[in-house]
Amino acid sequence: MAKQVSEVKSKNTAPQTIIVDGSNMIAGRLCSHVAKLLIKGNRVSIVNSENIMLSGDRDAIIEQYRKFLEIASINNPRFGPFHPRRPDTIISRMVRGMLPKNKPSGKTSLKRLRAYLGVPNELRSKKTTQFEDAKIRRPSPYYTTLGELGRMVGWHE
Repeated sequence: MAKQVSEVKSKNTAPQTIIVDGSNMIAGRLCSHVAKLLIKGNRVSIVNSENIMLSGDRDAIIEQYRKFLEIASINNPRFGPFHPRRPDTIISRMVRGMLPKNKPSGKTSLKRLRAYLGVPNELRSKKTTQFEDAKIRRPSPYYTTLGELGRMVGWHE
């Protein structure tokens, strides 16, 4: 019986490294695709995370995120919770929310995620992918980028 299990594992496709370009993609849909890829065992790198879009009214998004930043510990803010302000950490946190982070599979999945501002030199020559259903469909003024959101809530480049 042990031989059958090892044969089944060898027939499955090997985990790949997938590079996702976040430019002009809707954040929630992008995160759900990335979470599925991570659960399947792939390594995922998200590049250009400052260009990922949030749909909705810009002022409402910024106000909602500022209220989220006010949540702190009663005892001492040093104890957390810690809120991300950089676009790459915001998108990592959004993907974490779509993973079963308290289960071992979710913890190992999250370790396979990397998010970057811009495109790092080691990933420039590699092919990037985009998800068709996550691309924005309206003109860009209807959206807010994570870079804009980060700058409005305290991120300094």
